[in-house]
Amino acid sequence: MRPLEGITVVSLEHAIAAPFATRQLADLGARVIKIERPEVGDFARSYDERVEGLSSHFVWTNRSKESLDLDLKSEIGREALSRLIAKADVLVQNLAPGATARMGLDYESLSAINPGIILCEISGYGQDGPHRDRKAYDLLIQSESGFLSVTGTSEEMAKAGCSIADIAAGMYAYTNILAALIERNQTGKGKHIDVSMLEAMAEWMGFPLYYAFQGASQPPRVGASHATIFPYGPFATAGGEVMLGIQNEREWQSFCTTVLHLPELARDARFVTNSLRSANRAELGALIARVFSQLPRQTVVDRLDEARIANANVNDMAGLWNHPQLAARNRWVDVETPAGRVPALLPPGQKEARMDPIPALGAHTQAILRELGLEDAFRAA
Repeated sequence: MRPLEGITVVSLEHAIAAPFATRQLADLGARVIKIERPEVGDFARSYDERVEGLSSHFVWTNRSKESLDLDLKSEIGREALSRLIAKADVLVQNLAPGATARMGLDYESLSAINPGIILCEISGYGQDGPHRDRKAYDLLIQSESGFLSVTGTSEEMAKAGCSIADIAAGMYAYTNILAALIERNQTGKGKHIDVSMLEAMAEWMGFPLYYAFQGASQPPRVGASHATIFPYGPFATAGGEVMLGIQNEREWQSFCTTVLHLPELARDARFVTNSLRSANRAELGALIARVFSQLPRQTVVDRLDEARIANANVNDMAGLWNHPQLAARNRWVDVETPAGRVPALLPPGQKEARMDPIPALGAHTQAILRELGLEDAFRAA
């Protein structure tokens, strides 16, 4: 038995934050009923056609769900939603600001019908405050949260290569829902969860926030290197790049002796502490480059391993698809889609997650309407 079997989640969701949260609930066995607009569905379905004609974002965040297409502006659509919510454990929504409130789906109204309901609302800025009604997309929150100010190079800021603000909000929605389910087991009462993308990203920005405490200068943008620790980042060798990180003085001494073969460098007054190494990174980087440029990449990796210095490949997506560690740990399984079977990663920490098909738009509509006793009414409408 999976942990959330018997739990029903109804989701008014689109794009990434809410679908990512509810997919993880589905991974744990919850029944997730995804409400979609007739004919067009979740607009993330049409972001691209990279996975056998399906959207890469949609395939990632929507397995193991049931798709119910409903016109929520119609009387019969609202009745179907009302019947679903009356029996649900969780309602998740990330529609435009104020949309669900206008439909009477605020927590006070819902809890009067279903006292155990857990309502999780995901928005850009939260359900109150001066920015409540502002639209928010992932890149905009990366900007608003200060993430872009510390990411990129000194010449140009850069966004994250994945939907980091959506992912952060989705993770906090997921964990708060799990906590609310545990709390409900003790109190019998539901809960209103208000997750803001801005607050999720602000939490993840904790290190640069505190680094800039009381008006101090913030970490500089240094590309793929670390802003305040050095050596830490990518370094070129005679045969490609290697990523490495020095975290303490023992590792620094070992790096100088075993990797660079320059034991005297460990005592150089310019580099005896991390703060000094970071301040003098141009000089130290040039010394490292001089040694590494004469060595094959594998020789550098072998020396780093001998010195017990953490290092990694600089992989691209092809490298990740074919990563030997993921294969050795059997992390890939196939899932069904409307376009056939595709590989998917098991969720971290799980070996027997639910990995059911990614639904076509409205694939479960008739079955759910029959379950609600509304099939004939929909036909008549």
